[in-house]
Amino acid sequence: MRLSLPLARAAVLAAALLPAPLAAADLPDLGGRAVTVVTENAYPPLQFVDAQGQTVGWEYDAMAEIAERLNMTVTYENISWDAMIQAIAEGQFDIGMTGITIRDDRKEMVDFSAPYMRSQMVMMVRGDETRFDDAAGFAADADLLMAAQPGTTPFYVGVYEVLDGNEANPRIKLFETFGAGVAALRAGDVDLVLTDGTSGEGYVAASNGALKLVGEPLGTEDFGFIFPKGSDLVAPVDAAIAAMQADGTLEALNRKWFLDYKMGQ
Repeated sequence: MRLSLPLARAAVLAAALLPAPLAAADLPDLGGRAVTVVTENAYPPLQFVDAQGQTVGWEYDAMAEIAERLNMTVTYENISWDAMIQAIAEGQFDIGMTGITIRDDRKEMVDFSAPYMRSQMVMMVRGDETRFDDAAGFAADADLLMAAQPGTTPFYVGVYEVLDGNEANPRIKLFETFGAGVAALRAGDVDLVLTDGTSGEGYVAASNGALKLVGEPLGTEDFGFIFPKGSDLVAPVDAAIAAMQADGTLEALNRKWFLDYKMGQ
């Protein structure tokens, strides 16, 4: 959820955090194992529903590549963000993906893969916004409202880094999905959405000037896939991520989704 680094560079920064790469021949063979992956489909360009009604995005391409390299068969399910971590923790699904920030409190409930991407938090506003251009300016105007999904990194950054630390602050309007918050921003019902740079750049690129990013980055976060605690899929997926980093596959996905692709265009 951030801004000033170019997206390709921000994503590639995760390379330093990945485990030592394995040659393709050294990757585990899961023998066609059936794996259920759950996502939200509301976080472009990582995963979303395109104009043709197809579920697409960086994470779908990455997971397809991981599945091929590990010889596993993937099926996808859809769930809301606020139910995802609990559902994975209960073992309802094998893997969760939706640009999930790796955080210590979440590690108490689920296991994370190695980070596959690093991003920065950014402030997304309407294209004609002139009342504020940074976090301090937003905080100073009591009439301005922020959209957020409860329990997400943008929610907590908004509470503790932009506003006053009160999680019940009425200036934060809660929405079930990220997309609903963006729609409220465009409609003028709220004035700010915090998001990671990957998603923010994607929305801005597709908005034809209706949205823009302002201010300085508010922090840095690493994204990972999530698994039930103790899952034996973590090590194979980590090995595949490392191999994809080593052979340039992650870099190619970054170019495709953050540089070459304009959603809806």
